[in-house]
Amino acid sequence: MTVEDIDLTATLAQARELLAKEAGLSPTFKSVVELLLVIITLLSNRLGLNSRNSSKPPSSDSNRQQKSNKSSQSNNKPGGQAGRTGAHLGVCDDPDETVFIPLNREDLPRGKLKAETPEIRQVFDIRIQRWVTEYQAEVFIDENGKRYVAPFPDTVPQKVQYGSTLKAHAVYLSQFQLLPYLRIQNYFLDQVGIPISVGSLFNFNRQAYERLEVFDETVKQKLIDSALLHVDETGINVNGRRIWLHCAASDLWTYYYPHQKRGKEAMDDMGILPTFTGTACHDHWKPYYRYTQCQHALCNAHHLRELERAYEHDGQQWAYDMQLLLVAMNRFVVDAGGELDEETRQSYLDQYHKVLNDAENECPEPKPDPNKKHRGRIKRSKARNLLERLKHFADDVLRFTTDKTIPFTNNQGENDIRMTKVQQKISGCFRSMEGAAIFCRNRSYLSSCRKQGKSATEALKAVFEGDPMAFLTKT
Repeated sequence: MTVEDIDLTATLAQARELLAKEAGLSPTFKSVVELLLVIITLLSNRLGLNSRNSSKPPSSDSNRQQKSNKSSQSNNKPGGQAGRTGAHLGVCDDPDETVFIPLNREDLPRGKLKAETPEIRQVFDIRIQRWVTEYQAEVFIDENGKRYVAPFPDTVPQKVQYGSTLKAHAVYLSQFQLLPYLRIQNYFLDQVGIPISVGSLFNFNRQAYERLEVFDETVKQKLIDSALLHVDETGINVNGRRIWLHCAASDLWTYYYPHQKRGKEAMDDMGILPTFTGTACHDHWKPYYRYTQCQHALCNAHHLRELERAYEHDGQQWAYDMQLLLVAMNRFVVDAGGELDEETRQSYLDQYHKVLNDAENECPEPKPDPNKKHRGRIKRSKARNLLERLKHFADDVLRFTTDKTIPFTNNQGENDIRMTKVQQKISGCFRSMEGAAIFCRNRSYLSSCRKQGKSATEALKAVFEGDPMAFLTKT
């Protein structure tokens, strides 16, 4: 690695070599210098890490390059091009209000005039206002003073209460738009003049959670029955303590599950992977491989980033060659309609193993030091660990070449889990495990609805006014 024209890797190697040759140093001083070299190595390795060669998000990149202006790459003028189908407002057939504009009769010439269909122009706007519905139950009293009162609807049990549309809108702002409770409270007070406590907003979310219990069981079974399952996990903050949010997803369904643990215990409690028999796509987190009843496919977006790091930081040429090969394979698979014929696949497979064979010479397996006692497996470099993964799990790395349903990456799972990180950035943390569980179930439902082309607002109205599972008709 080079920083300001200084080759840090070579410099550190030279320093270690000189330290090993110096026989007159005291053990204490030598240990301190070795410790300093380790610290310098760790810090220098972090200098070149970014979103291209590690799991760091793009937002953490310093001096990020802005997306290039596409207009500078061609002679076309900015904006929509000729022949483009634009997106714009269309005339509404049933306007809510019609304003008739009469002609000034003094401006008209004398004689007979024939009326034609009026010319129209429409203005699309919104009205944000409070809407109070009062129910008046008829009352009769007989001659003995006994009162007879018409029954109120089951949906109106209280003297004064919030309506289902307001609840759905509050849950939408909280669980879909990820606004904190105080901002939602200010929104309702400022926009419509309705005071709502933070406790009430939490209760609305909890009511949605309770009404979605049947969805919870349904979505898990849908994911178990799917042919392809994207799985991922990420840390979340619950009252200052880190727990883990697990995600299982397909192209139609999403399920989030919070748990204290990250590994197999949490996945078992989640209740999807233990009975799943399709193909699980993931990032090689080892506990996933403890489920042997299903096939596995590895995310090559992770591999491309790790290969980028191995080439940039460690100078591994094989990593650059493998990166080019995987990208070329993916491009060819896409052009071929999602699946390679046997001859083409074998050709690429031979190239794949050739790169790995070359890598064995460039990045060999570490040998034990005969002068030191070793317990367990000898520590590998990151480049060596990556090489061994690509070698020992080649079938899972290249599964996208044999099955058109298997994608090149696990982007579906990562995209589904991304909004949880956004929620944490906005709100900081969940106050309790109950709050995390409420968010996970409600967000699972909203994500599944969106995948199936359903409006999030309409989906939440179905939660409070009807059957949420009837709303999700697409299987």
